[in-house]
Amino acid sequence: MAHYSLYNVCIILILTLGSLSYGYAFSVISNTIGQPGFLQYFGLDNDPAYTNSIEGAINGLFSAGGTFGAILVGWMNDAYGRKATMNLAALICIVGSALSSGSVDVAMFLVARFITGWGIGMMVVLIPIFQAEVSPPSSRGLLVGQHGAWIVLGYAIAGWVGVGTFYSSNLSFQWRFPIAVSCIWPLALLVFSPGVPESPRWLLLKGRKDEAWAIIAKLHSRPDDPDQLYARDEFRQMTQQVQLDQAAWERGGGLKQVVTRPSYRKRMWMGFFVQYAAQTTGGNVVYNYIVLLYEDLGYTGATVLMLGAAYVTVATAANFFASFIMDRVGRVRLLIIGLTGCMISLACESAMTAQYAGTSNATGNAFGVVFIFFFIFFYASGIDATSYVYCSEIFPTHIRSQGMAFSMVGTFLSTVAYLDAAPTALANIQWRFYLFFICMTAVNIAIMWRYFPETKGLSLEEINGKFGDEVAAPLAEEMRAASEKNESEKEGESDLIERAS
Repeated sequence: MAHYSLYNVCIILILTLGSLSYGYAFSVISNTIGQPGFLQYFGLDNDPAYTNSIEGAINGLFSAGGTFGAILVGWMNDAYGRKATMNLAALICIVGSALSSGSVDVAMFLVARFITGWGIGMMVVLIPIFQAEVSPPSSRGLLVGQHGAWIVLGYAIAGWVGVGTFYSSNLSFQWRFPIAVSCIWPLALLVFSPGVPESPRWLLLKGRKDEAWAIIAKLHSRPDDPDQLYARDEFRQMTQQVQLDQAAWERGGGLKQVVTRPSYRKRMWMGFFVQYAAQTTGGNVVYNYIVLLYEDLGYTGATVLMLGAAYVTVATAANFFASFIMDRVGRVRLLIIGLTGCMISLACESAMTAQYAGTSNATGNAFGVVFIFFFIFFYASGIDATSYVYCSEIFPTHIRSQGMAFSMVGTFLSTVAYLDAAPTALANIQWRFYLFFICMTAVNIAIMWRYFPETKGLSLEEINGKFGDEVAAPLAEEMRAASEKNESEKEGESDLIERAS
């Protein structure tokens, strides 16, 4: 049964300000490149080839910065803790967003986007780790799922802010204000961060057992459990698992086990693959260049921006929906449903674009828009939040930061390649560019269906067993449930024997 307290929810909501920081900063550029003021200020309204190269560089450098940020988190998270890393990421995001908003030329804007990407790369790795380590096992999908949901809420806010500023007669305000808003979310995270406790699992890794217990006692208290039996049981499992893992880590020679130990190596490639597969649906290409896509289908002006904002609003609702069903449906099943829906939707949208783009056929172009919205529904409800939850929970505590960082490198490297190539590819081969994503997603579905284990309902420590590693101590609640199930089965067998007699 799902269990979480108001205290759990408050912590998660504070942490989601980091998710919102990522979503808004990532998304704001998709509307910025459609703002006349931005295009005019940087001289991007005359030469299409130059414009395509600059737009590709803007997105590519942001993702490159994200890659470096993700790698930094892998080290800093373990060296200085989740909370200190979060605060540094927030500061970098503020600096990058402020420089972007105040840019005076293209070079400054490109550098600022790289800095923003660096901070955002740290944030997107750190937040789901932090959320997973302070969430009860039975509610982890719901609580960590808020990371993906609030990322897309950031997309939606950026979209509607862009729609509002489009109508401004001040061409500078038109694009500078939406980017300046990027500073609000990381600044709010810094303000509220004193209310967030350090990860108890990180404290255990550092030998600070008393501090870890004080946090666990508060995180996992239950009104019907005044003696805190559940909290004590989970703390016992955490403590024993950390001791077991650290002993094995030292015997195996440390960090080299990430490559040499089969169970760790398997988790590394699975985390990377999940994030790579998410990007290989074409999701970020569709979203970042959705303005161009709508224009191909015959829509112009404010209509394009409103359709883009509606797109991410649907995505936000679908992500929240995913977070509520994830603990019931399961992570892997949702991922496969999402990938399949995206593949079919993108194929249909490509067909509409091939047939009707550039024509006056209102029905065909409208169906093209419909399939774009089907695409985002499947991506948001099946892949977006789910991919972050799955990657944050499949790694043992002592390599969770490195594992999540390596997973997100899959996102940023894929995004760099796809977004940098997209403007030129869409200009030259048009809808045929999407055929690559359709074919690769079909392959990815088969791989995920065949090899990926389900993790729903298990504690972070018990997930070790899914990858062939030893679980130090099952939770007493689960041992009691298994015992009750066995007793029930034995009673059923006895009844059958009596009836047969």
